Amino acid sequence: MINPRQLKIKDFDYPLPDERIAKYPLAERDQSKLLTRKTDGTIGEDLFINLPNYLPAGALMVFNNTKVIQARLHFHKSTGALIEVFCLEPHTPLDYQQSFATCGAVTWTCMIGNLKKWKEGVLERPITVGGNSLILRAERLGMSGTGHEVRFSWDNPTVSWAEVLDSIGELPIPPYLNRETEDTDLKSYQTVYSKIKGSVAAPTAGLHFTERVLQA
Repeated sequence: MINPRQLKIKDFDYPLPDERIAKYPLAERDQSKLLTRKTDGTIGEDLFINLPNYLPAGALMVFNNTKVIQARLHFHKSTGALIEVFCLEPHTPLDYQQSFATCGAVTWTCMIGNLKKWKEGVLERPITVGGNSLILRAERLGMSGTGHEVRFSWDNPTVSWAEVLDSIGELPIPPYLNRETEDTDLKSYQTVYSKIKGSVAAPTAGLHFTERVLQA
């Protein structure tokens, strides 16, 4: 038996050919492959639509009904450098729904791409929300436990943070897909039972569920 103390990160490396990664979902989610293992240890293959056949009577299933938000924001500095601000969770206001409904300014904990190019100063980006032209500003306030605190402000007190994100934010898709976010992802990268905005990554184990699987 391997001594856990001797394990190295590289021990978990494995080859994953790019052609084996599904870049887009099937038109019918529940037609995806399902890996099965019977009680006798036999490994098999089926379709996800048949998942209910493998569940014991009275099985309890817990679903994450969060909805992925368009959490990636891009800014260009005057030098031309591209800065990506990835919104992770609200800081002020702390409550998700209150933050989304806030107009004028919010503070979020974020990850920042190309951080070395944004050492100081306020980033600005002209945007259009519901036919209204405004300026979105991003200012770094400091570090928090999980990332950078960034204050976003915009010069229209009638526009909410949710509207800002929906207008210019990009949906964060897994980096291993090696492609840009597309309009179709706004639907396909959500579970069919997603309701509450706030997630920055889809609960991928649920993406294969369809209404007919849930009703089976």
